[in-house]
Amino acid sequence: MADSSAPLLLTHLEEDEDTPSPLTFDKILEKSLSDFGFSQFLQIVLVGLALTFDSQQIFITVFTDAYPTWHCLDHTICNPATTYICKIPRSAWEWDDDGFKGKSVISEFDLECSSSFLRSLPSSTFYVGSIVGGIFLAMIPDGTLGRKQLLFFSTFAMSLTGILISLSSNIWIYSFLKFVIGFARSQTGTYALVLISERVSTKWRPRATMIPFTLFVLGFMSLSGIAYLVRHASWKVLYLCTSVPAGIHCIFIYLFALESPRWLHLEGKNEEAIEVLKKISPAKRGYLETAFSRLPPKETLEQTSSSSIKDLFIRKWAFRRIVLVMIIMFGLGMSYYGVPLAVRDIKVNIYLSEALNAMVELPTFVITPILLEKFSRRSSVLVNCLIGGASGVFCFVMSLLGRTKIAFALELGSFFCARIGFNLMAVYMVELFPTCVRNSATTMLRQALVVGGACCPIIASVGRNLPSLSFAVFGFTMSGVGLFVLLLPETKGSSLCDTMEAQEQRDQALKSNHSP
Repeated sequence: MADSSAPLLLTHLEEDEDTPSPLTFDKILEKSLSDFGFSQFLQIVLVGLALTFDSQQIFITVFTDAYPTWHCLDHTICNPATTYICKIPRSAWEWDDDGFKGKSVISEFDLECSSSFLRSLPSSTFYVGSIVGGIFLAMIPDGTLGRKQLLFFSTFAMSLTGILISLSSNIWIYSFLKFVIGFARSQTGTYALVLISERVSTKWRPRATMIPFTLFVLGFMSLSGIAYLVRHASWKVLYLCTSVPAGIHCIFIYLFALESPRWLHLEGKNEEAIEVLKKISPAKRGYLETAFSRLPPKETLEQTSSSSIKDLFIRKWAFRRIVLVMIIMFGLGMSYYGVPLAVRDIKVNIYLSEALNAMVELPTFVITPILLEKFSRRSSVLVNCLIGGASGVFCFVMSLLGRTKIAFALELGSFFCARIGFNLMAVYMVELFPTCVRNSATTMLRQALVVGGACCPIIASVGRNLPSLSFAVFGFTMSGVGLFVLLLPETKGSSLCDTMEAQEQRDQALKSNHSP
């Protein structure tokens, strides 16, 4: 194997010597990661598992904060089918499971007769923490800690707080810790996505970035199984069953996860960057050792890599992209989070509909790479948004006509397109911004998705007056924001840039190639 690769290696080095331009780190990375080996796959899974535990923390309140079942003790004044427990004496009824109060947050903290605001406070503080954390963490410069350390600290804080929740003695402590969890995990997905994207070549990026999203859905699905197994235990056990493995995963990230070679190079740590590439692609070790001596010195990099988040607002092209992508992500967030919420207006089985909505996400991780490899970024996003928007509008029409099954099928189609749209934009976002601001930019753009999701309950509530009208709103929004992608540059087939200057040069070159 070594003999067969030696002539090829020599040929590439000779080609590099004949070219007047210096050997760039981007060329070295693309060549060394041209193949997708098993070690690279393991690294992606190791990082992507962070999204598995993230999804469990997002949806865990569905089980821990559920209203538990109860039964009557005094049947003369109590009937479970018609009686409101807050209007009868406490001695007349009891919780199921032999009166075990620790099964749910509601029963343990005696919230069964409290206001809806107090019962929903933990979930609300979780999402508030996610929004606040997203804004605050976006301010951290990309060159401060590195991709791996940011991911480690994020998952570690989330898992540690999840374990501490088992010590909660009242609703206020519990709600505060939920806020901390939301704050800590707010950018876990961003850190994982950027780290994975910067460790693969342009060829493999569409497929590699779908792995963490698949693990996110599997995390949600596994949560249901774990919750079923501990259904007779305290709600705190479910937090321990999800947080302790997450803590163990943090240790594996700290010990075995590799840093982004692009970030290391940008920080002037070329030797460390080359060592990471050697571990990811051992077969290219000879080429990497020879190419290392031809990289630009550290001083040269420091002159061009001093960009910060303010460059996203100062430079017109960067600010324009930020605004356009945030508009698109806002619309996709409304549809992705809102369509499943509004399905109750179609009058279908709520448990069946939510299960199918979860299952329909899995095929999107197979279809998205195909779209990214076969078609341009802009056309894929545009056509997907138009189809998804049309499905939402027709869902509204079919619901008015009483065609429930057709309306439900169109609802699944609209949600399916919203998920694909998010997958496409996740890859597109990474390619639109250079390494020096990629973390900050992606963080801000994902916040637009969260804000779009926060608007869903208000829009979905209009269905109470006119059933399924919210589907039309989501549909028109998805189609409308999809048109904004036409104002963005095409990035298919292009490698990632490391500095703002390199991004500007590449954009100018693309404009020149497309100009008549």
